[in-house]
Parts: sequence; structure tokens; C-alpha cells
Amino acid sequence: MTVPDTMRAVLINGKVGPSDALYIGETQTPRLTEKPNNVLVKIKAFGLNRMDLLQREGKYPVPPGASPILGVEFSGHVAETGSDVKNVQVGEPVFGLSTGGAYAEYISVPSPMVLKKPDAIDWVQAASIPEGSFKKNEDLLVHAGASSVGLAAIQLAKAAGANQIFVTAGSSEKIAFCKKIGATDGFNYKQGNWKEQLMKATDGKGVDLIMDFVGAPYFEDNLSSLKLDGRLTMQGFMGGAKVQDLNIAPILMKRLRIEGSTLRSRSLEYQSKLVEDFFHTGGLDSIVNGVDSKEKGTQLVVHDVFDWNDIAKAHDMMQANKMGAGMTYAVVVTIS
Repeated sequence: MTVPDTMRAVLINGKVGPSDALYIGETQTPRLTEKPNNVLVKIKAFGLNRMDLLQREGKYPVPPGASPILGVEFSGHVAETGSDVKNVQVGEPVFGLSTGGAYAEYISVPSPMVLKKPDAIDWVQAASIPEGSFKKNEDLLVHAGASSVGLAAIQLAKAAGANQIFVTAGSSEKIAFCKKIGATDGFNYKQGNWKEQLMKATDGKGVDLIMDFVGAPYFEDNLSSLKLDGRLTMQGFMGGAKVQDLNIAPILMKRLRIEGSTLRSRSLEYQSKLVEDFFHTGGLDSIVNGVDSKEKGTQLVVHDVFDWNDIAKAHDMMQANKMGAGMTYAVVVTIS
């Protein structure tokens, strides 16, 4: 497979800006020089998420050494392999995670970060597979349950043996969809107080773990909704990052643990273990079963597919929150 010196990629006019600053331009193709454990992948599809929107606006710092090009989830064919790569070969279909650079024709990524794509999963589905990890018999609350990561969290928590899985969402349609794929119950935050509804559903006990993408507006209610030794994981702050007049007593009194989690800033060792665990704990098998049966296994939910010439439209739709239940976005890269 011949790799050109330059490639097309989605770039940002002025380095940061609104969606109309995105354009497809020419840039240098990544090389494997001095990266014997990397693979070069010719991308077929890449996933779109809210982190991309923040980076585009200059609100999400790129980790040191990462590509300034947007995108962390992708699928495609292996175009080249470094001298130390053993797990994949040139020409094989793969999908994976990266610290950046997926909005392009080619991406260089450490080989432990890719997996071979099963035939049952198409390119768009492969580019939409996210992360997740939970403990058996726990009660869980997932905010923004109908988001791509939320839907994955519901299914992976269920597969891991979670006891009860609750969600918040902005419509009865989204809640119904979350329940269809494994949530115990859901609370429409537009029609009532989700904390009061959660405490009623749990007989006043709360939950062991809360996954939150909203941030400041939910922070205090999150603390009061956790059980003794409960955990709050922060994956984002769509509603803001500054909390005022906060009562922090529950942190001490209930021995709570608060964690921040951004996959992109994690070490290669952590990310590689995540991919390895996903494979060895049956996550990939569950997805294949879900695609084959449409009932059993993990369901891959792709809300819409865009050609990369419509990348600004895709960003605008995600930013406007116009998605229905199942907000995974996959943008198909068409190469002529």
C-alpha cells in the first residue's frame, strides 16, 4: 500500500473557531519513523463527540505530543506497521482509540490501541465503540444517559453485573430507549427534580456510582445522591465548571470519592490496558452478538452519518442538541 507524503484532513481556519472555520485541507501524512510500535491506519470513518467541539473552540487543551487534528475514535485499514508490531498486519481492517488525529485520511497510533474489526461490524459502527468499566452489584446513575458514552455505560454496566442502572435524560423518548437497552429507570430533568425521583426509586438510599457529564449544576445534588463510600466520576462539564455556595460536608460524612476522567490525557499504558480489557472481558464479543441478534449483546447506536464534507453541519447538530435517543455520531470519510 503506497502512502502519499501529504493527506487530506479536517483543519481549523485560525486554529480555533466556530464550526464554519472547519475545512478540508492538505497536511503532512504521519510517519512511523522512530515509532517502531506504531501502526499507520488509512481511515474509513471516525467518531464525533463533544470533546471535539470544545477543542475546536480552544476550550480543550491537546495533551503533549498529541496531534492537533480533531478526533480520537476511528476505523480503517492498516497501511503500514512499525518494525516491532505483532498484533496486526498491513491491509487488515481495524478500529481503535487515539489521543487525536482521526479527522484525516491517515493516523499514526500505538499498535496496542487498535483491534481487528470483526466482519459483523461495519466501518461506522466500529468508529462508534467507546469505553467503560463498572463493578458487580452496584447501583449506578448515568447523567445524559442517551449520549453515546451514556448508552455504552448502561450496557457495559449491565454486562458487568450492575444491580440497578438509572439515567437522566431530556425526553421520555430518550428514557424509553435507555430502558430498552438495560436501564432500570430514568428521570426527565425537564419535568421534575431528578434527585428527588432517584431517592424515591432507591428508598432514600441513593446509588454507589454516578457518571456525570453536566458538571456544576448537578454537583451538589450528586453528592447528596451517593451512598456511603460512593463515587462520582466527572467526564465533562457541559453545564459549566464553577460551583458556588457548595456544601461539601457529604464528602467527609459519607467518605465520598470524586474522580475526573478524560481518556485522552491518560498514559499509553492505561489506554492500552483499556483496549486489552475490552477484548479479553468479552466486550467485543458482546457487540458482535448485539449486531448479529439485534436483541442480545451490546447494541451499537449510531444516530446519523455524515460525509466529512458536511463536518460543520455535524458539529452544529451536536452542539444544538438536536439528536434523538442514541447520540453517537459517526462521520464517514469518503476518499475519492
